[in-house]
Amino acid sequence: MEPKTLSEPTATTNGAAAAGPALYCEGLTKIYRGPRPVHALRGVSLSVEPGEFVAIMGPSGSGKSTLLHLLGGIDTPTSGRVVIDGVDLSTLDTAALTRLRRERTGFIFQFFNLVPTLTVRENVDLPFLLGAPAGGYRRERVQNNLRRMGLEGYEDHSPQQLSGGEQQRVAIARALVTRPAIVFADEPTGNLDYATSEEILNLLQTCSREFNQTIVLVTHDARAAAYADRVLFVRDGLLREDIQLGRREDHRAGPLIARLAELGL
Repeated sequence: MEPKTLSEPTATTNGAAAAGPALYCEGLTKIYRGPRPVHALRGVSLSVEPGEFVAIMGPSGSGKSTLLHLLGGIDTPTSGRVVIDGVDLSTLDTAALTRLRRERTGFIFQFFNLVPTLTVRENVDLPFLLGAPAGGYRRERVQNNLRRMGLEGYEDHSPQQLSGGEQQRVAIARALVTRPAIVFADEPTGNLDYATSEEILNLLQTCSREFNQTIVLVTHDARAAAYADRVLFVRDGLLREDIQLGRREDHRAGPLIARLAELGL
């Protein structure tokens, strides 16, 4: 596939499917230099289709979070390349890479990363304040995302006045307000109870199924990974297994756990 330049229009900014993968990488390696260099990734290649929900699993230190950061353009690989929505990240300067992340991706983290001095509404509006295009409907898009996340009535609250689940919903509303082609989620349920985690995972699944947004979720929890269409298992910096779960209404983790045990993972 020949990557397009950042200036070309993308078909996924309004939820339509892109031509070709939403995301792919080839031969990704990442070495952290030091007295004893750490080989976090050792040549990972993968492809994710538009609207697909993919979970990346692996034990602590396996390289799964490093892989997510490289796929999302937060970090740069030692070698290999990442292509997001048809754009080869290695061809972009710092300003263009920042613009691509702001306009075409959304990030959700375990620790919410809300600005404590801003209200709920202001936190969700933050991508537009930082320069993401709103298409003339900034206020409507912010309010629609608050409504979509069940946050109406909380607009003027500060993050400290919210529960953990409510704060994560604010973070998701902020990640989705630019209508990104791809949403990257790094352990988004790690600090939440089981019931709230289910609620967040159902929201992510809705983004994939109803709005055709591509979801890439990093998790250590098989119960969370069971919501995905596909599970990639990373260990020792290598992609060990690609487990196809398919789209289904049953989110039981038992079959995935049994498959992982069968593979010795």
